[in-house]
Amino acid sequence: MERKQRLPVVAVVSCFALVWTAGCASAGKAGGPQAGVRGDRTAPIRGCFGTYDGEPRGADGRVDIPRLLDELADLRVNTYNWLIWHGPNDWDDLRRFLPLARKQGIRVWVTLVPPSESPPHTKQYSEPFRLDYERWASEIARLGLREPNLVAWSIDDYAHNLTVYTPEQMRRIREAAGENPRLLFVPCLYFRQVTSQFAGDYRGLFDGVLFPYRHDSGKANLTDASRVEYEVARVREVVGPDVPVIIDVYVTKHARLEDSTPEYVSQVMQAGRRCADGVLAYCHQKRGTPKYDVLRRLFREWAAGPWHAAGSTAGSPGANACLPAARNTLRGSRG
Repeated sequence: MERKQRLPVVAVVSCFALVWTAGCASAGKAGGPQAGVRGDRTAPIRGCFGTYDGEPRGADGRVDIPRLLDELADLRVNTYNWLIWHGPNDWDDLRRFLPLARKQGIRVWVTLVPPSESPPHTKQYSEPFRLDYERWASEIARLGLREPNLVAWSIDDYAHNLTVYTPEQMRRIREAAGENPRLLFVPCLYFRQVTSQFAGDYRGLFDGVLFPYRHDSGKANLTDASRVEYEVARVREVVGPDVPVIIDVYVTKHARLEDSTPEYVSQVMQAGRRCADGVLAYCHQKRGTPKYDVLRRLFREWAAGPWHAAGSTAGSPGANACLPAARNTLRGSRG
């Protein structure tokens, strides 16, 4: 998300659940990689729920992987989004994390920062390949072949950088990842950026949408959850029912907006579960805090049963199920 608004996060969303064997059996029933290969290749991210960034670190600045895994197990997530941005060892720590996450049935996404969140605008790049996104795509694809719970990658604030990520450049980037056809690209896109022109220009160049909810169809805030279903439905209308919409919930403070409350986080998460194809928390929270407790309660409930997405596949009975409820919600909010 906008780095001005979000804390630094190079997300490797772990949305794994024994992809090529039993699907998301113990980690949220999202379906496995084989399902994605034989039918819907986006199955590995449908039904994902988990956290992003905010990982505990040791005094040396390296990720405290045992502690992170323990917290993810306590939350019972099926996905973690790993941000590569905090230090020079994030890429190496990711490679250490992946096989251990696989043993816990956790799928992983990787998130990189765009030029707008790199020097000279900020102090740090995504290391080690910096702004070479073709190299990143190739290396992440190869890593995903070795560690199949690495199912997706993302670029933060993607649509703020379309002069860099032109359709022609994106074709080269996607081609660089071509040796791993299971790897999905799920950029971060805000409500007002998901336009018909964008969808047309970039059709086939993204596999899903990571959608940060901020009530952007009205006045942006982190207090009003009433338009979640409306905004998810509108995004889905533009990108089409084949494209999963994963809602990103501001659990951590936005720099330009007021902080969210535990109650608001719970409301957005539950609305997202009703309508979106997955829910990720921005960001991972410190254990024992009120917002951690909200994540823990809801993720544990969700881990106990299958995900019922409103628009999981094209032509599915629920593909437009959000719209009537969303319109009613919007009418009520105008009242």
